Amino acid sequence: MENTVAKKLDSLEKLQKIDSQIDDIKKIRGALPEEVGDLEDEVAGLETRIAKFTQDLEDLDAEIDEKKVGIKTSEKLIAKYEEQQMNVRNNREYDAITKEMELQQLEIQVAEKRIKEAQAKIEAKKEEIEVVKANLEERKKDLASKKEELDTLIAESEEDEKKLSTERAKASKNIEERLLLAYDRLRDNAKNGLAVVSVERNACGGCFNIVPPQRQADIKERKKIIVCEHCGRILSDVVDVVEVEKPKRTVRRKKAEAK
Repeated sequence: MENTVAKKLDSLEKLQKIDSQIDDIKKIRGALPEEVGDLEDEVAGLETRIAKFTQDLEDLDAEIDEKKVGIKTSEKLIAKYEEQQMNVRNNREYDAITKEMELQQLEIQVAEKRIKEAQAKIEAKKEEIEVVKANLEERKKDLASKKEELDTLIAESEEDEKKLSTERAKASKNIEERLLLAYDRLRDNAKNGLAVVSVERNACGGCFNIVPPQRQADIKERKKIIVCEHCGRILSDVVDVVEVEKPKRTVRRKKAEAK
């Protein structure tokens, strides 16, 4: 049982070492991956906005066409009513036709007003589109620059990262699924990516809280997997720090002056 636990801890330590090396490679890239992702989202958002504005323009053009058709229809009706007025038999028929003509004239006025409003909206939308397009071009340039920078960094470490990824896959196979899931969860929650640490100077190597002497003795035995009471990290070993004794300073005495 002791060997089994010891092997598990050895496997976890090896995996942690590999993951820390991968983390170091990624640190070189800094915030570039996040910046590229943010810019890609921003570009996509601006393109969606332009597409929406373009659709709005099409809808407004369709509305104008519809109103123009309505105007022509009203004009035809007015012309028809004018002919009918020439053949009315009494004032009541004349007044009724006159009201219909007035109604159609009102329809034309409303339609013309709607057309002017739609045309004003079109001009405003076009101005907005130009502003968004200019912003989009700037964002695209920034994105291309950041991508190029990131691609260069990735290319420089690509071979090492592939090698480490292969080693990680092999190391992961030696760890049972339940323990591997717990390890990955610890890494995700840790800012420094450390899930497996040693006890150094009587403190946890992850959160630096003191580990009691009896717990340190249990860790050294490696008979069971022990976690830090404060941060939950796996404590794999106890590193005994040997204090190097500083050489004593020699006091040089001045030689007594000869009398």
